[in-house]
Parts: sequence; structure tokens; C-alpha cells
Amino acid sequence: MLVRALLVLGVTLAFVVDAAEIRAARSVHLGYPAPEGRLFYNEMVIEESVNGSYFMACGWNTGYFGLQQLDRPDQKVVIFSVWDPSKGDDPSAVKTEDRVELLHEGEGVRIRRFGGEGTGGQCMAPFAWTVGGTNRFLLRGEVQGTKTAYTAWVGRPDGSGWWKLATFRTRTGGSPLSGYYSFVEDFRRDGTSAREARRARFGNGWVRTTQSDWISLTRARFTASGAEWEAKDTINAGQLNGWFFLQTGGDTRQQQALKSVMERAPWGVALPDLSATADP
Repeated sequence: MLVRALLVLGVTLAFVVDAAEIRAARSVHLGYPAPEGRLFYNEMVIEESVNGSYFMACGWNTGYFGLQQLDRPDQKVVIFSVWDPSKGDDPSAVKTEDRVELLHEGEGVRIRRFGGEGTGGQCMAPFAWTVGGTNRFLLRGEVQGTKTAYTAWVGRPDGSGWWKLATFRTRTGGSPLSGYYSFVEDFRRDGTSAREARRARFGNGWVRTTQSDWISLTRARFTASGAEWEAKDTINAGQLNGWFFLQTGGDTRQQQALKSVMERAPWGVALPDLSATADP
């Protein structure tokens, strides 16, 4: 009986230790198969949020663009980042010729360099998004010799048009936009954050190809990060009423298999209105 009791106690203690090591909800992603492009448009509705959350609508192989909730519910921002072409996590160690260039700085934004997850240039600005509100994102990639200039616009929350945030240029070998994706991330990572749910849906996504054709993003592949300190099972994704969704943390239960490809119904002709972006 004593041995049996010790074995049971040992299992219980091991479970407590493992649970204590969990710091964050797992990051979940949607990858959209599409040709190389000039423009990437996406819409996103945040349905559940807590402090330390990143809802990324327009990601590609050189950066990402979306919305965050920082340390308080009223600290909400839009963020647009582009990576340097070099390796490493120390932004001050990157040679000047390898750093992302700033070509345009929009009104009311903060520009800085970032590190810790690669290095690069970052644009951030206060942005009063609301749970349940539809947010619009537009990214342009313009090849300029061996570099590509990336410009980000976000639809203003009051519906008054587009806000041009910034243009960053980085060395890409002259590559157009590619590698389109979205994600939901817990960046607070304090243990408690793993027990809180985050959810967003994504829809009406489009890519304008290098041949100027518009491609509707009706397919998405579900993936997730794999750090040991992330909660593994509280993730999910799917498609509902013409939208894809991602959810992580809290009491989320997985119903969609990782690496599976989902398909949503097309929205018909619902191209974004780009008249205020001065884009040809």
C-alpha cells in the first residue's frame, strides 16, 4: 500500500511540475496558398482577447502586420514589422547596409528597431479596435532592384478610410510578396496567460498577383508552434460562414487536425476598395 501510495503521489507531483512549466498558450497559424503577389488584403474580427495578445492578419516571408492588446484592455495598437536580411537577435549588431530602411513614416506612428526574434524595423501606433469589429489590412510589396519596399495600410476603426502607416525596404534579392499567413499569439507568457482564451476570424482575403490577377484566399493550412513551455492541447481552427477562425488557450478543445487544409466558401466579388491608398 505504501509503495502504491508513493507511486500515485509521484505521478501527482510530476503533473504539478509539468503544469508549472507551462508559460503560454500555443501560437496558432493559418497559411494561405497563393502565387507571388503585389498586394495582400485581409479582414479580421477579434472575438476574444486578453492582455498580451497578438492577432496577426497579414504575414508574409519578410514580416507581419496586425493588432495587439498590450498590458491593459485599453492599450490597443496596430503593429507592422519587417525583418532585416541578416541573422541574429541583437538589432545594434546589424551592419548599417543590412538594416531595414524607412522610406515613409505615417502620421501618429512610432518607428523603432526590434530584436529578440530576428531583427528589423517596426511601426506601432495606438489603434482603438474593438471585440467584434471588422478590421481591414492592406500590404503592398514593390520590387526595387534587389530590394522590396513594403507599405502597410489599415482601415480606420471609425470607417473614415485608410491609414498609411509606413513603408519599409529590405534586401530580398528582388522577391515579390509570398508566404502568406495569419496567426494568434500569447506573448505575455506568464503561466496564467495559458489559461485564457484568444480567438479571431479571418475572411475576404485576397492576393493581387504579379500579373495583376486577383486571387481569393479560400484555402488555409492549420499549424501551431511547438515550444515545450506552451500548452499543447488547447488549440483549434476551422471555417464557419465563409470565415476561417483560430483559437488558443483557456478551455479550447481541438477539433481541427494540425497540418490539415481547410476550405471556405468564396464570397463572390468582394474586392477591397483601394481608392484611398493611391495604389495603381
